[in-house]
Amino acid sequence: MEESAGEGPKDKSRVLNVKPLRTLTPVFSSPSKSSSFSQSSVPFVCVPPAGPFPPGVFPFFPFSGIPNQSSGDHTAISSAVPINSFRSPEPLGCAANGNAGSSGRANRNNRGVEEDGYSDDQTPSSQGRYQKKKKGSHDKFASPDVDTDVMVENIFQSYNLVQFEAARLYDGDKDSVGYVLLVFNLLRRQIAQLEDTKEATSGQSRRPDLKTGNVLMTKGIRTNAKKRVGAVPGVEIGDIFFFRMELCTIGLHAPSMAGIDYMSFRISQDEEPIAVSIVSSGGYEDDVDGDDGLIYTGQGKEMDQKLERGNLALEKSLHRGNDIRVIRGIKDVGNPTGKVYMYDGLYRIQESWLEKGKSGSNVFRYKLGRLPGQPEAYKTWKKIQQWKDGTITRFGIILPDLTSGCETFPVSLVNDVDNEKGPAYFTYSPHLKYSKPAPRDPFVGCACNGACLPGNEKCDCIQKNGGYLPHIVNGVIVNQKSVIYECGPSCQCLPTCRNRVSQGGLRVRLEVFKTKNKGWGLRSWDPIRAGAFICVYAGEVVDDPAQELAGENKDDHIFDGSRTYQPVEILPGDSNNAPNLPFPLIINARNAGNVARFINHSCSPNLFWQPVLRGNCKEFDLHIAFYAIRHIPPMTELTYCYGMVLPEKADCGKRKCLCGSPKCRGFFY
Repeated sequence: MEESAGEGPKDKSRVLNVKPLRTLTPVFSSPSKSSSFSQSSVPFVCVPPAGPFPPGVFPFFPFSGIPNQSSGDHTAISSAVPINSFRSPEPLGCAANGNAGSSGRANRNNRGVEEDGYSDDQTPSSQGRYQKKKKGSHDKFASPDVDTDVMVENIFQSYNLVQFEAARLYDGDKDSVGYVLLVFNLLRRQIAQLEDTKEATSGQSRRPDLKTGNVLMTKGIRTNAKKRVGAVPGVEIGDIFFFRMELCTIGLHAPSMAGIDYMSFRISQDEEPIAVSIVSSGGYEDDVDGDDGLIYTGQGKEMDQKLERGNLALEKSLHRGNDIRVIRGIKDVGNPTGKVYMYDGLYRIQESWLEKGKSGSNVFRYKLGRLPGQPEAYKTWKKIQQWKDGTITRFGIILPDLTSGCETFPVSLVNDVDNEKGPAYFTYSPHLKYSKPAPRDPFVGCACNGACLPGNEKCDCIQKNGGYLPHIVNGVIVNQKSVIYECGPSCQCLPTCRNRVSQGGLRVRLEVFKTKNKGWGLRSWDPIRAGAFICVYAGEVVDDPAQELAGENKDDHIFDGSRTYQPVEILPGDSNNAPNLPFPLIINARNAGNVARFINHSCSPNLFWQPVLRGNCKEFDLHIAFYAIRHIPPMTELTYCYGMVLPEKADCGKRKCLCGSPKCRGFFY
């Protein structure tokens, strides 16, 4: 160590906490088509820093020379890549004409370089808890030693996941799309649960959605990998998504951040780009919505826009007249920082022009018109918002609030089918009433001060749930379990504790409506994300099931937990989490009950029910809560499976099923 002029002698005996280069763990490039988690048997290769280098291994700076130079296939990186420039891997077998064309790279000038408003760990309470940490401090409830990557692999291997064959990988269907989305949301919620127990690192963004998407892309659990013009198999107009990575995994829109997706189209010997899909989510102030279409602004904000990449693809699509998928990004009412992405169908560009934008730079404008004959999607969404604002009146409304103020949100009673004035009289009550104590030992509860925090080993409720809180911060359940334990009357935590999800009332705006052939049903004005809490089943617990279930209307407004319930088809191999009631719970909601009494049966339900045991040292406090299996678009009927009876009673109470599902059994009980 040389001494600088003007400086005193330095203590050369001091050694900084660094490791010599030869002790670093070597990193090998993964073989093609291999999993990033697989344990490959690549032999150890010791490569000197200056080379020579075997195939697949490249030098790194400073041994590779000046950063802005390149040699051979090695491209130097000019700057660090921010998290919001993450791009999903390109589909396998890139070629023209849709066998996987190129897409625009997301950079700082691209349109729609935006992040999903992910908030599973960004509620005010959690933000405050993390922001109060001082540098070097340690949360006594945190688990910083958790290796998320290892735990993700363990979760992934614990399910019998199906990697699609080439046919379903490149061209999907409704089952394939549904399967990929179910896997995505289950894995994302479990990653969020794991990261919830880890101490927050300053400047580190928690994005389980990006991690999940990367894992599924690498593992080959995706569908519709072949780019195409027009509709995507298995995706229906009006389908909703809460993360851009969901769009990538099902082939609806490939770039995870950029707003314009395009592919190469071969014309004789030349190729030109054409747009296949756009995401319009309000990233540009100049975007204008209309009932008959959309005016869309090209990419590029900081300077005059250029006719290249996505802009060029849109211009070429104008002249070719090809269909373009439009995904609308709409503010999520349940998450102020997030968006809901709705597939609004096929559009065509009608005209384009160049004009001065609000920033003073030249911008390209594209007018798109929606193709006629398609189901309403975004238009329905706008209509619902007008109902909420009171600018227009909901047609067919009988009562503005069926609950008479008992719930956190009003529940409208609507009939736009016939002249019936409402269901038979009943008393609205959001509570479950036990006429006598259940013959089981009570669940005592916890002694947490304030709230139950993730990773708190002293919380009895967390330990009863296997060491984790059953819900992530936004109230979404992680996965279905035989029973979950919530804080209750005996717990010392506050009523706002996050382990009291089923006790906070309704979280979405619901309506009871008259169906065409199934009586009265229940649906939501708001979009519902997979795993979200809907409601509990209120009524009176039946003491004598044999007497209660006898009679002419024995199945009307009755929840029968004694029936056999097939595991919800969340994932293969997840059958161990099927509901398992501590005792046969039957609830009568004929005379008094809540919105749950209107939920109809379906052989392909979008809700599942979950036993919830609340901490109560005085009595057995068991409840039934309903959660969403998958994302549910607004105005979609909410349904669950009523279950099967014992074989000896197979003919008792059997009714014709009118659910209309392709998997309908033809009857229900």
